[in-house]
Amino acid sequence: MENKKVLLHACCAICSGYPITFLKDIGYDVAVYFCNNNFDTLEEYNRRLDAEKTLCEHFGVELIIEPYNPQVYLDYVKGLENEPEGGARCIKCFELRLKETAQKAKDLGIKSFTTSMIISPHKNFKNLCLVGDTVAKEYSLEFLGIDFKKKDGFLKTNKISKELGLYRQNYCGCSFAKNSYNR
Repeated sequence: MENKKVLLHACCAICSGYPITFLKDIGYDVAVYFCNNNFDTLEEYNRRLDAEKTLCEHFGVELIIEPYNPQVYLDYVKGLENEPEGGARCIKCFELRLKETAQKAKDLGIKSFTTSMIISPHKNFKNLCLVGDTVAKEYSLEFLGIDFKKKDGFLKTNKISKELGLYRQNYCGCSFAKNSYNR
């Protein structure tokens, strides 16, 4: 019996390590989608992409890479630049990345998608699932709203990251968040 396929949006290798193993363990054939136009620099994009390549190679999963185009993100969140971290700008960012993931899943004939952003303790699980479910309906797909943080998921994903020596960042990737940490 062939596994069901899922497209996992990956924000970074730190966050996607455990979700990959979890999804594989419950019977999914995982394809990882690296689409992150929210990153503040090409250097940051490439650092995270290199780490994601290492992770996907380690787990033997397909990695689909979307070219970096930060203007897409900047246009999408225009007018929300001064929103606080975790506010309306972040919701729009989730929406953008999940819409891009849903479109890629649709293009590839994959019926289910999810995101590694769910594992971050800095991201609101309910908000991400609400956005994911809304996007899934729009694209006639299934959003897997799995709380990867449960059963020490965040500790497990950090352990994987450390064992593989992956790049570890301290912000979500956007310049607005980076600036809020430096205030």
